[in-house]
Amino acid sequence: MTGDYAMPSTTQMLALSPASATRGAERKETALQQRATMERFLAGVERRAFQMARYAVRDHDDALDIVQDAMLRLARSYAQSPPAEWPLLFFRILQNCIRDHQRRGSVRRRVLAWFAPRGDEPEAEDPLLALPGPASDRPDQQVAAAAAMTALEQAISALPARQQQAFLLRTLEGLDVAATAQVMGCSDGSVKTHYSRAVHALRAQLGDHAP
Repeated sequence: MTGDYAMPSTTQMLALSPASATRGAERKETALQQRATMERFLAGVERRAFQMARYAVRDHDDALDIVQDAMLRLARSYAQSPPAEWPLLFFRILQNCIRDHQRRGSVRRRVLAWFAPRGDEPEAEDPLLALPGPASDRPDQQVAAAAAMTALEQAISALPARQQQAFLLRTLEGLDVAATAQVMGCSDGSVKTHYSRAVHALRAQLGDHAP
């Protein structure tokens, strides 16, 4: 017997099958769980990342932008990666974002210097470049803890970039030497050297505030 009936294709039959519907629901559930896991990770790391960025660029708003950019890059490129890999990936991305910002700032300073008025004209200095670092926005609390924290922030901000990275990744984020080396793109020995020099410099700078 012939007629207008056409046999469904294999793809159509699989799509209509209960097993296919179950797999689709499972994939959706997995995606939702992974998104929730990513959101929890970012929420947990946001404050520490902001502190690291602020120490590096010495500007509250720029630090926020850097952290948000790093979070977006992680979510877009590595959401499907195992969550155990996210900390290392995120801090590597964060350091790249910081370096990109500093590179753009360096170009900006060169351009401003090229076009700046010469001589004793007051406009020759860009006022934005003269803004103080993170110590300027601290609460004015007349207590020993606030003074110690201020001194620490100033001392960390004054560290050379590589020493600052090593110290913050090892101390603030708690990465081990190997993970820190991967984030910084250097050897374990270099991490140890940068970290040791940072600790000695901080102790010398903090004076009475040092533990």
